[in-house]
Amino acid sequence: MDLFEKKERGQGDSPGEGRTGQPLATRMRPESLEEFTGQEHLVGEGKMLRRMIESGVIGSLVFYGPPSSGKTTLAHVISKEIDARFEVINAVLDGIKELKRVVQRAEHQKRADGRKTILFIDEIHRWNKAQQDALLPHLESGVITLVGATTENPFYSLVKPLLSRCQLFELYPLTRENVLEMLDRSLADEDRGLGFMKIEITSEAKEHLADYAGGDIRNALNALEVAVLSTPKEKDGSVKIGLQIAKASIQKRNVRYDRAGDEHYHYASAFIKSMRGSDVDASLYWMCAMLEGGEDPNFLFRRMLIFASEDVGMADPYALTVVNASHDAYEKTGMPEGFYFLAHAAIFLALSPKSNSTTSIFKVHSEIKKQGAGNVPAHLRDMTANKLASRYLDVENASKDYKYPHDYPNHWVDQQYLPEDMEEKNWYQPGEEGREPKLWERLRKIMGKGQ
Repeated sequence: MDLFEKKERGQGDSPGEGRTGQPLATRMRPESLEEFTGQEHLVGEGKMLRRMIESGVIGSLVFYGPPSSGKTTLAHVISKEIDARFEVINAVLDGIKELKRVVQRAEHQKRADGRKTILFIDEIHRWNKAQQDALLPHLESGVITLVGATTENPFYSLVKPLLSRCQLFELYPLTRENVLEMLDRSLADEDRGLGFMKIEITSEAKEHLADYAGGDIRNALNALEVAVLSTPKEKDGSVKIGLQIAKASIQKRNVRYDRAGDEHYHYASAFIKSMRGSDVDASLYWMCAMLEGGEDPNFLFRRMLIFASEDVGMADPYALTVVNASHDAYEKTGMPEGFYFLAHAAIFLALSPKSNSTTSIFKVHSEIKKQGAGNVPAHLRDMTANKLASRYLDVENASKDYKYPHDYPNHWVDQQYLPEDMEEKNWYQPGEEGREPKLWERLRKIMGKGQ
């Protein structure tokens, strides 16, 4: 069954109801490359995917990108352009049993008239390894052409054998201009859109719908349809849509963010890098974008705790205390007051001097993994153990050679702490910002190495 097959208009249908009962967003789904909006880097003139479609030579594909970027629509357009049957499987609801049914229908169609079958698998990353592997023989035989769609990075979510048989194409978020284009097209189209009505919409109303849709064309068209159908007609039969009606039709701005997909990591990365770059405004912006998209504030606090040691570190050791206290205050109060504590921590970290000297731990860890841990110098070993060894083995008590720093001026004494043959190792490199250089200079003076 072709889920997107256009229904013929019956005698009782009104203009604009070419697909009876369907919402505007469904009726306006592009049927060809010329109607497809956005993704110019893929389907623009001369681009690879467009050339493939125009040649009719299409192999299996995987589209990955954020929600509402047009993955399903593009797959449908491809099937129309190359005159192939279009089958749909939702990876959340369907499994191998449904795949077998699709393959049987595809084989029957191929024997009947040689027509290709495009199998569109939405959220293909939800299929496990066995389910993904089940696709392989059917792709090899050519009985189906796969178009998979995922919001997650396919290099992490899809098995290598499947990746090797597919071409990967990344779809970008749709822009405000893309949404405005589809709004204008819907208002002008007399067959599938609202062009059969006399609609007067202000530019401010259209721009509001486009802005609040957040790149989601379906969201914008649904809001437009609600605005048109819920607004009483004027005496001349026209429908006037102003800014207030547009605001009432789409009240919550759509935020392009998916806690479970790549966007989660992209936004988190932008948040961390903004704090590292000491940009307070950007830090607050990305944090709020994540919160508006439904992110757990505890995740943000965990990231800031890491940042306090990794990026501020010894430049201001107090940063860790500030973030920890802010997190504790949030857990006691919750939201919306929790915004204060999130902001408190983020602003403090962005403004703080920066040092990444704590990453020296990874250099030491790498050394031990490669070379193994050395022997503890005799004078640093446990005093009780040394004493017992001296008594029962009749050897000198090595602990007598240990120098207790508190017995010396400035509570420091020169002695070997690393294993033998490692005296010259210097993994720690002090930072030059905040308190750290002062702490380091103090130690160097005590050691007699200061200026």
